[in-house]
Amino acid sequence: MRIRIEIFFVMMMFFCCWMVLFTRFPFWWKAIGFSLYAGIILYSVAELWLQNRSVPRTLLWTCLLMLVPVGGYIFYIFSGQLLFKGELFKSKRISDRELFEALGKKKRPVEVSPELNDQQRGFIGYLERVTLTDQNQNTRTQILKNGEETFQEVKQRLKEAKAFIHLEYYIFRYDRLGQELMDILSDKVKEGVEVRLIYDAFGSYSLSDLDRRKMADSGIQLHPFLPLKFGWFTQKFNFRNHRKIIVIDGKIGFVGGLNVGVEYLGEDNKIGFWCDTHVLLEGEAVQTLHAVFLLDWKYVCGEKLFEDPRYLKALPAEGDGRVHVVATGPETRDMGDHFYAMITCATESIWIATPYFIPNQTIMTALRVAAKKGIQVRLMVHESNDGFLTQYATQSYFPELLRAGIELYTYQKGFLHKKVIIVDGDIASIGTANIDLRSFHLNFEVHLFLTGTDSIDDLVSHFEEDLKDCSRVRPVAFYKRGLDVKWKESFARLFSGVL
Repeated sequence: MRIRIEIFFVMMMFFCCWMVLFTRFPFWWKAIGFSLYAGIILYSVAELWLQNRSVPRTLLWTCLLMLVPVGGYIFYIFSGQLLFKGELFKSKRISDRELFEALGKKKRPVEVSPELNDQQRGFIGYLERVTLTDQNQNTRTQILKNGEETFQEVKQRLKEAKAFIHLEYYIFRYDRLGQELMDILSDKVKEGVEVRLIYDAFGSYSLSDLDRRKMADSGIQLHPFLPLKFGWFTQKFNFRNHRKIIVIDGKIGFVGGLNVGVEYLGEDNKIGFWCDTHVLLEGEAVQTLHAVFLLDWKYVCGEKLFEDPRYLKALPAEGDGRVHVVATGPETRDMGDHFYAMITCATESIWIATPYFIPNQTIMTALRVAAKKGIQVRLMVHESNDGFLTQYATQSYFPELLRAGIELYTYQKGFLHKKVIIVDGDIASIGTANIDLRSFHLNFEVHLFLTGTDSIDDLVSHFEEDLKDCSRVRPVAFYKRGLDVKWKESFARLFSGVL
């Protein structure tokens, strides 16, 4: 009903603009048209204000609605404003909660190691209380650096599959790498292995009808997440599935920053070398990661695979720490809170690597306060981003970071795409979420939080290696940038709330 009203409003706004600007109707008819147009805008602004969002976001949307004729309103409704009334993804939110609560009842209590300090204990307790998922022991993790190492391991594990292979990607290209994976998957289907694929309709827009038909004809079951042909009418166009998941036989899981495409192997000449990180999981945490896929599968096609116990059987493996799989999305919007809680438990160091740094105010404040307390804060970002707004919006935060004494590094070797946070060398997070408002509010993401695992040492080592390919941003040199760059930063910063 609501979307019909909004479509009617859009049609009326077009009609009113046409009547006022391009016709010879009498003045009083034009006055009625202008009044009707203004009434729709004022109604939308009043509704926006009643939602009590942050002041900057409220002012930004108010300006767009009032100053951009018709287009501002279209952008407003198609950006998913019904989210804030709890109407979007309501059924998915309910399903997710029910399944994760059921899994939690089956879990054995996780022992908290005595060597953890108070901050670490507090963070672990926080995650246990506020997330739908549980801490896992009996899980082995292996850090995979960059595309070549990651996809070599992925191909090998896919070939070893016996029962099922489930994949979920934001970007899945049918290029050389995609075809290699499809050949392996097609062979596994012939062996009787079930293969299912979820791809984001926007991120994987390069998949043609022919590509999808080839996959389907080979026996691969595939479905798009939020198809674009429906997105224009459901207000879900702006919400994307940014997850990258592989689950094999419930024993092996992959998650991290790498999508499927040759650019992730560093074979795109325009992009160059691709710096990224992925994780291989074995053990109980795979069950939780698989639950994320199964819930997304139900959402895209209605099939309730999680009702079959063989898909959610916990298979412990020997591990050396705790692994917490956390899935967030527009229905929860908590990833920013998790990062904030992690940052604020630091006592010695905070190391962050992210391609996009457009933080909320709480994270920005936490980093500034940590640096002023004497905690070493290092932030690694990409030198030149893949979009005008994201690049200059990220750069607009540099002055505040530098004034706080934060060590700021820009990656020079290629494209930095890894999403890693390391606190005190003892706690780490790795997954699909960037430190930006899109990952916090709009995207479906999945992240691992690691405590006490040997993999954290690998993440530390990789971070230090990547620092060698970075240039440190020095305050004196940075402040000499031109006025044109400052204007670009200020302009891009205005849109940081909707990037």
